[in-house]
Amino acid sequence: MAHNQYTLRDPRSLYPSITPPEQRQQEPGIQARMQPVPDLGEKTYEGRDRLPGRKALITGGDSGIGGAVAIAFAREGADVAITYLPDEEEDAQHIVELIKKAGRKAVAIPGDLTDRDFCRELVQRAVQELGGLDILVNNAGRQIVAHRIEDLSDEQFERTLKTNVFGMFWVTKEAVPHMPPGASIICTASLEVYRQLPYLLDYATTKGAINTFTKGLSQQLGPRGIRVNAVAPGPTWTALQVSDGFPTDELPEYGKDTLLGRAGQPAELAPAYVFLASAESSFVMGETLNVNGGTPTP
Repeated sequence: MAHNQYTLRDPRSLYPSITPPEQRQQEPGIQARMQPVPDLGEKTYEGRDRLPGRKALITGGDSGIGGAVAIAFAREGADVAITYLPDEEEDAQHIVELIKKAGRKAVAIPGDLTDRDFCRELVQRAVQELGGLDILVNNAGRQIVAHRIEDLSDEQFERTLKTNVFGMFWVTKEAVPHMPPGASIICTASLEVYRQLPYLLDYATTKGAINTFTKGLSQQLGPRGIRVNAVAPGPTWTALQVSDGFPTDELPEYGKDTLLGRAGQPAELAPAYVFLASAESSFVMGETLNVNGGTPTP
């Protein structure tokens, strides 16, 4: 039976409970080569004109949650710029095609968010090519397993912080002067803010920082009419998991400990970002919206 995000369906079986085979890709990982390929809502997300004429920049918009959000935003009427690592071009072009198919402008900007100069150039190019900017989604992230702190190298810790936190800071700092009242900034936190896996110490540290950054920045920008919120995903099937972001031998059981008995799909995260980007959430500021399959959070 065909469905969209408005169809009444049992959430336990809305998406399959996957049992991924053990697999590994070099970082950053290519979604198109995963088994199974994550569902970004390509065939199911139905737009209802909730973001007409909006102009969005999404970091990490080539795949996973960022890719699903890019598709949803375009189908809701927004023009979309995405940034991604050059090695992810294959996935990025898939998203670009879907944005264009929705009748919206797509801007693809490859680069590395650990480079401060690139972050500045990214925003300037997005503003120029979109004709403005009123939605920023800080979604790009790095996640690499290290079972012991002794195994967590200085280089890995630094790169994870620079990708997940510094890149977010640099992009946001450059974007805010271009954003009018009514604009929305959405950051991607994680269930790791509340329940930390022992082998994701650096990743969890960054997600705690992102959550606090979101709440602090909302206090600055709320009086200027710019809303800042976060989405905190639970276990969601993306390329992070197959590129050393989750223990390879545990992949077949990934996400099965949720109340629904399955991992989430990126398509299930996108509506949360649409809500926070749209005027429907006009009185929501400094909030962390948990989309995690049922894990209680503070």
